[in-house]
Amino acid sequence: MDYEERLHAPVRWWALGGLVVVAAWLACAVAIPPLAAAVTAVVVAVLVGAFLLGYGSPRIQVGDGVLRAGRARIGVELLGTATPLDAASTRRQAGVDADARAFLLLRPYLPRAVRVDLCDPADPAPYWLISSRRPERLARAVSAATGRLTAEHVTGED
Repeated sequence: MDYEERLHAPVRWWALGGLVVVAAWLACAVAIPPLAAAVTAVVVAVLVGAFLLGYGSPRIQVGDGVLRAGRARIGVELLGTATPLDAASTRRQAGVDADARAFLLLRPYLPRAVRVDLCDPADPAPYWLISSRRPERLARAVSAATGRLTAEHVTGED
């Protein structure tokens, strides 16, 4: 892999999930037998954990001629310019300047992203917008994979 990143849910989400489990157990403990309250808490814990692992941990990869973002994948030959975005630009691209046809892999706990334009006329999505902890590195990896390394990516800034 030329680039790999997993977008783990932050610790504060896991702490809040723990509070949800405790609240569920407390709510049940006063109304139903202790064993049923414990089973309910375990079920809630499994559901919260599954949510945080599933939603909170998509993988982003560039390599073997493919860009993968979560479950989506596209060949690098169909990619155009990759642009790292700061927090304000990401908000604009995901909000007022958004295209409803775009593919979005955004996570609210990551303020920055990369916009990857597509060159495939058969694809209805004009671009992908992908959250990243290291948008400059991701943009450089996409640009290197496509052979479209631009001056802004050559500087080596992170």
